[in-house]
Amino acid sequence: MTLHRRRFLHLASGAAALPVAPRLVRAQSYPSRPVKLIVTVPAGGSPDIIGRLIAQWLSERLGRAFVVENKPGASTNIGTELALKAAPDGGTLLLAMSSNAINGALYHHLNFNFMRDAEPVASIATIPLVMDVNPAVPATTVSEFIAYAEAHPGKVNLASGGNGTPLYVAGALFKMMAKVNLVDVIYQGEGGAMPDLLSGQVQAMFGVMPASLGYIKSGKLRPLAVTSAKRQELLPGVPAMAEFLPGYEANGWYGIVAPKGTPPQVIATLNKAVNAALADPNVRRRFTDLGCNVFTGSPDDFKNFIAAETAKWANVIAFAGIKAD
Repeated sequence: MTLHRRRFLHLASGAAALPVAPRLVRAQSYPSRPVKLIVTVPAGGSPDIIGRLIAQWLSERLGRAFVVENKPGASTNIGTELALKAAPDGGTLLLAMSSNAINGALYHHLNFNFMRDAEPVASIATIPLVMDVNPAVPATTVSEFIAYAEAHPGKVNLASGGNGTPLYVAGALFKMMAKVNLVDVIYQGEGGAMPDLLSGQVQAMFGVMPASLGYIKSGKLRPLAVTSAKRQELLPGVPAMAEFLPGYEANGWYGIVAPKGTPPQVIATLNKAVNAALADPNVRRRFTDLGCNVFTGSPDDFKNFIAAETAKWANVIAFAGIKAD
């Protein structure tokens, strides 16, 4: 009788565990199929390169293909909506960027709410901007530039690569904190603005650091400050803007998010793999070559960072009265 009872209890306990086992297997075996990583800009730019670097690492690390799909348009909103409305099963991810923290305040009729609909997975990197001026501008420091702008109100042109872009709001933050009257000249992308900055048609621009380096080294542009909180290794002699305007910081940034409701086990697996990539010396060197600073942390760290960035740029956009095209 005792043996029969023991056998019954053993079988019963095994049967009770059966429904749980497939869920555990699924969590441990993620991903079980190829994963899409949506990049919201065209192929070839820095975000695309970063997305492909991370996708390659995740493919090798997790044993399934992570495939980049470029979905540009509408200031990153098209690709963002596609990613956030995908099934929350880890099969679709988004390379999130600083524009995602800006667009919520800039566009009032989006079909998604980034803070509500995105599940932060892992931060990847920040990319500082640099304030460049044409060498004809009689200023070698930010303080001298502010004095020059104050002496010529409404006559100094500030170029930007698109209304509401990270380059634009970095300039808006500068104007707000420095209390200067600069004329915004809007171009379709940083590449469109650069020729006029080089020729002196516009006097200043906040640009992505890697795109400015060649012109700075050749003397065709004069860097006044980087927009990161500290000086940068690639431009060690260029001060941080915060040295002149305490508290100023305006970085581009990259990270991975998933649709809301993605299982915690999937988020944890991806976060661990991305952080491992950023700890690898070869990967870190590639990011340094792109002018980026690696930026690691937990999903909660990334969530708090996105919230702070969203609130910050909402204040700047309201102050400057920036409206979407």
